Amino acid sequence: MTFATASVDTTRRQWGRQLDPRYLIAGLITLVLVTAQLRYHVVGGYERLALALFVCVATEAVLSWFDRGHVVNLLSAYISGISLTLLLKPQGSALWPFVLGGILAIASKYVLRRGDNHLWNPTNFAIVALLLLAPERVSVLSHQWGNDLPTNLVIWCFGLVIAARVRVLHITLAYVIAFLVLNGLRSVVLGQPVLPELAPITGPMYQLFVFFMITDPRTVVRGRRKQIVVAVIVALAEVLIRLAADRGVPLPVAFTAAPALVALWLVGPIAKWIDLRSTRGRVER
Repeated sequence: MTFATASVDTTRRQWGRQLDPRYLIAGLITLVLVTAQLRYHVVGGYERLALALFVCVATEAVLSWFDRGHVVNLLSAYISGISLTLLLKPQGSALWPFVLGGILAIASKYVLRRGDNHLWNPTNFAIVALLLLAPERVSVLSHQWGNDLPTNLVIWCFGLVIAARVRVLHITLAYVIAFLVLNGLRSVVLGQPVLPELAPITGPMYQLFVFFMITDPRTVVRGRRKQIVVAVIVALAEVLIRLAADRGVPLPVAFTAAPALVALWLVGPIAKWIDLRSTRGRVER
């Protein structure tokens, strides 16, 4: 190997280490959007995409300017806009959920935080809030592109590679394994066939969930072991919500429509708050 070749290789490795992981995440979610739209037309109108992106980016720019004195990197707002476009399914042709959802998602980062850390994944916060506030007018993506094998293979292959590159693959795998085990046990308890209980993990909402929400680098706790524990707790909370619904326990529509999103909405910020508090306590001592 020549000196020039070694120098190029070193430069590439340094660039790879310095690359903001949000660029990889943005690339993956763009792939999901393009694939879903080309094959299944799930966007429901490009005005939804344009509006969600505009509201998220504009809100991020304005709030970051007032909060920090400058406009921050807008990749996070872009990811939130794409996620809202894919996941939100309002009744009829209503556009207001994308406006309100975008504002709620971005504002949550600046209002619901501890120190410089926000507690909720922005998209997760906004979607669950909308489901709780207007369950009769808003629903979420469920089976609109089914479990088509080629589509799933493309998304899962790219998703797993990028999750490994961003160093959150262990979170995705911990949640998926916990989901399979817990819902397998749930099928035994209910006396139901196991495969229908496990099938949702290959659906579109769960793909967005395992690659963009539960692994959000800004809202996960610190430390690989704690991240795995939190992922398992989220899966446990989700299966408990499902079991409660199975037993006829009266629950808000949000809990039955999107149990995974609600589980993260409940568990994630508590875990993050405890982690930040414990970390700050160690620093002060």
